[in-house]
Amino acid sequence: MIQLSFKNKIALNYIITTGLLILVVFSAIYSIVKHTVYSHIDENINIEIQNHLKEIKVEKGKVILIDEEEWSEREHNTVDVNPVFVEFLDLNKRIIEKAPNLKTETLEFKDSVEDYKLFDTKMGENAIRQIQVPLHIQNKKIGYIIVAMSLADSKMVLNNLFDIMSFSFLAILFLLFFIARFFAGRSIKPINAIINTSKIITKDNLKTRIPLPKSRDELYTLSKTINSLLNRIEDAIEREKQFTSDASHELRTPLTVIKGTLEVLIRKPRDTSEYKEKINYCINEVDHLNTLVDQLLLMARFENQKQSINIESVYLNSILLDVLTLNSEKINKQGINVKFDAQQDYYIQSDNFLIITVLRNLISNAIKYSNESGQVSISLTKQNDKTICKIEDNGIGIAKADLESIFNPFFRSNSTDHPQIKGTGLGLSIVKRITGLLNIKFKIESELEVGTTVILSFPDNIKTLS
Repeated sequence: MIQLSFKNKIALNYIITTGLLILVVFSAIYSIVKHTVYSHIDENINIEIQNHLKEIKVEKGKVILIDEEEWSEREHNTVDVNPVFVEFLDLNKRIIEKAPNLKTETLEFKDSVEDYKLFDTKMGENAIRQIQVPLHIQNKKIGYIIVAMSLADSKMVLNNLFDIMSFSFLAILFLLFFIARFFAGRSIKPINAIINTSKIITKDNLKTRIPLPKSRDELYTLSKTINSLLNRIEDAIEREKQFTSDASHELRTPLTVIKGTLEVLIRKPRDTSEYKEKINYCINEVDHLNTLVDQLLLMARFENQKQSINIESVYLNSILLDVLTLNSEKINKQGINVKFDAQQDYYIQSDNFLIITVLRNLISNAIKYSNESGQVSISLTKQNDKTICKIEDNGIGIAKADLESIFNPFFRSNSTDHPQIKGTGLGLSIVKRITGLLNIKFKIESELEVGTTVILSFPDNIKTLS
């Protein structure tokens, strides 16, 4: 199958539509001309019939069909332009009289045609228009009169008109195709610009943009949309590059620490306590590395595929108590006072696993960044058909300048730059992504050396976002 270019398709569609319109117009013109020609011929035939019927008379008991001078008239003697042929028949269809211009030819009576009806027929090889009318004298039928008129000139005019229109139709279509193709080519120039620009855009060259057409038409909108798409792709690739770079750095750091510690251990013999201390240190680094890998996998799960949400009844009271139990060792070690306030049982419709992930990250942060003997307060309340979970600590807080950046992967606020506090910088990124996925309103308020408050607003019926 032949593949047409876009501009040829436009031109072809244009000439098909225009061709159909021209065909309708030409057909209408031809029909009008044909109707006019035939109407004129029919009118003349009817006039001839009326004239000849008036000339019939009876003299001395003999029927006189027509005056002798009538046959000497030019139209009955010649076969010039649109000649009129007249013929009289008796009741047995035998010829009584005929016009001199018929010469050796005769008009044939058609039994299958009704009286007074005009129809096309032939006289020899010549096309004629004919009518058959009964003759009556004093209400007595005495025969028939046949009047015909040649269609030779009319047919020639109509045939010439048809030939001219057919030739003109093909010539117009041919000319229109090239005109439409020319203007279609000019109209789709912006598309060619889009194609050429797209060819030079690669992952290493995402700065190029499609020039916007001057006219604000559909192609302008298309070019602008593609440019916006390129902007989003460029941002996504830059984020991916930054994420990969940060992930590599974060993974390399604990591995380097573990390798360095083990290299120090094997340089010379050491006592048992020193080996135990260094091995425990390596185990802590491996735990940190394991946590980092788990969080990276979770981030990748959200970024690279549509998250599968399992909606079910989630018992928030139980989850919060389980998370506190998991962190009990850290709580006791830092001497943190934890207050949990829930006046009733709180259930929501959501994904149990994802809710646990959110609360584990937030409560872990609240404990991690609290001061020694600090306080963490967790409360559940109901406000306007929404369940509110508030997690507060009186720890080191976050600088206001960093509040917008804390959701970026691997970002750690300068306020948390404490040797004893370790983290991956992925926790809040994961929380932000999950809360957006579950349509949970997430808000953080913080002040340096005062503390941080996290507010989660759960709707009763979760509408997940893709």
